[in-house]
Amino acid sequence: DTRVRGWFLLDSYLPTFFLTGAYLLCIWLGNKFMKNRPPFSLRAHLIVYNLGITLLSLYMLVELIQATWEGGYNLQCQNLHSAGEADLRVAKVLWWYYFSKVIEFMDTIFFVLRKKSSQITFLHVYHHATMFNIWWCVLNWIPCGQSFFGPTLNSFIHVLMYSYYGLSVIPSMRKYLWWKKYLTQAQLIQFLLTIAHTLSAAVKPCGFPFGCLMFQSSYMATLVVLFINFYIKTYRKAPSRTAAREAPVTTEIKNGFHKDYFAVANGFLNDKKAQ
Repeated sequence: DTRVRGWFLLDSYLPTFFLTGAYLLCIWLGNKFMKNRPPFSLRAHLIVYNLGITLLSLYMLVELIQATWEGGYNLQCQNLHSAGEADLRVAKVLWWYYFSKVIEFMDTIFFVLRKKSSQITFLHVYHHATMFNIWWCVLNWIPCGQSFFGPTLNSFIHVLMYSYYGLSVIPSMRKYLWWKKYLTQAQLIQFLLTIAHTLSAAVKPCGFPFGCLMFQSSYMATLVVLFINFYIKTYRKAPSRTAAREAPVTTEIKNGFHKDYFAVANGFLNDKKAQ
C-alpha cells in the first residue's frame, strides 16, 4: 500500500525477520545463561513495563474507536480506500499496534530472567513471534478497513490484562484482583468475535481482499484451538484425590487460574521466592 511507504520498519521485511530471529535466539541463549544463576525479581521493571503497555493499549483503543466512528466505518465490512483521511488515521494507529508486538517480546525476556521457563510454552512463543510478522504483512497490504476490528478488541483486552499484571506485582494489591478468572473468558470471546467479524466480509463482500480474510480467520482459529486446550486444562479437568491430598494449592491455580494463561503474555505470579 503506497500510503505506508517510508514508514519505520515497513519498507523491507528483513528488520522484522531479524528481530524475530533475535527474539528466539534470546530465549535459547537466555535460558542457558540463567541456568546456574539465581532469578531476578525485576519488580520495578515489571511495574513500569506493564504500565507502559497498558497506556499504549489504551491510546490505540481510544484512537481506533474515534477514527473509525468519525470515518463512518461499516462494522460488517469496510474496504481499504473509501474513508479517505480516516483510513490513514487508522493505518497510523495500526502501525503502533504492529510496533507494540516487538515491545511485547519483553514478556518472554522477563520470563527468562526470572527463570520462569515453564511458562515459555509453545502457545506463548507462537503467539508472540507470529503476531509481529503477520502485522508487518497487514501494514504493507491491508493497513486499514476491515483490519481495524481485531486490534480494537485486542487493545481493550490488553488494557485489562497488563493493568492486572502491573497491579499483581504489588503485594498489597493482590487481594483485590478477584477478576483474573474473567480475563480468560474475555480472551476466548475476543478470538471468536474476530473470526466472526472477518468472515462477515467474506459472506457479504465490500472489496476487502478475500485471501486476507481467509488467512486471518485460519490464524485466529489456531489461537482458538490452543486456547481451548488451555481452557480445558484449567477449568474442566478435575484434580485427582491423590493430587489434592499431596499437592498444596499454589498461587498458580488460585481461583481456578492456571499458570499457562500467563504464558500468553507477561503476567506476574505470586512467587514468594522471587521476592
